Amino acid sequence: MGVFTYEDEVTCSIPPAKMFKAAILDSDNLIPKIMPQAIKCVEILRRRPIHIGSKFRSMTHRVDAIDKENFTISYTVIDGDVLSGGCIYKKTRKYHTKDDAQVCEEHIKGGKEKGLALFKAIEAYVSAHPDEY
Repeated sequence: MGVFTYEDEVTCSIPPAKMFKAAILDSDNLIPKIMPQAIKCVEILRRRPIHIGSKFRSMTHRVDAIDKENFTISYTVIDGDVLSGGCIYKKTRKYHTKDDAQVCEEHIKGGKEKGLALFKAIEAYVSAHPDEY
């Protein structure tokens, strides 16, 4: 089993509590609303968000921990065809591969770009609707 890690950091004009509430706690409602071309729906099953849409048919995340005081979330991607290949938002992803499988650098780069686009869309929405979060 291999472990591949990468980190991202993005500066944001929205206070951490508002971004955390919008991006994490309300993701099942907000993400399909602001990016319907990329994400058709987000279903929460036993606190496990399943994002359906985009280039991949499905991806299942298991939420391991949510810390509302420190605005952090830890989750594990456990299934899906993606596995075949005023605050600072920090993200660390760890890929634990089966056997000798490799994580394609192209998939990591594409994931970073799509993640940044989603983050910026959430930031724009929260800026435009300051009383909602």
